[in-house]
Amino acid sequence: MNLGQIVGEICKRAFPISEEKFFGKGSEIAICTLSSIDLLKEIVDSDIMKKVAIVGRLFSENKGIDELVSYISRNPEIHTIVVCGKEVTGHKTGHALFCLHKFGVDDSNRIVNSTSPDPVLGVSEQAINDFRRIKLIDMIGQTELEKIISII
Repeated sequence: MNLGQIVGEICKRAFPISEEKFFGKGSEIAICTLSSIDLLKEIVDSDIMKKVAIVGRLFSENKGIDELVSYISRNPEIHTIVVCGKEVTGHKTGHALFCLHKFGVDDSNRIVNSTSPDPVLGVSEQAINDFRRIKLIDMIGQTELEKIISII
């Protein structure tokens, strides 16, 4: 286990957060709130859930992105992800997500140009290609629900 995994396990135990993802009634749009749990809850409690397929948080530049990429690969009807909320300090998951989308991974499955500490993925090349076909909307830093809804 590397240092990043150890720190991740410590954080999970010290700061348990049960809210990870919620499913809406839509099928084509996903929302990623990065580290903004309050924004996640606000979205879940709003009418926008009628239009989105899924809304979730993203804390890690490896396992978290693996899960997101796998979900997109299994759900080809999703064509857009709105990436909003506060960036994860130190992990830069939003930045890593956009680097993956734009540049892909190298021969070691490391996200090209990512400044995250451990941006190594475990998903297949096909899943990454499926992810790279969708549209990402960059609203990193935006936590106002009305502005996010206006994009959708």
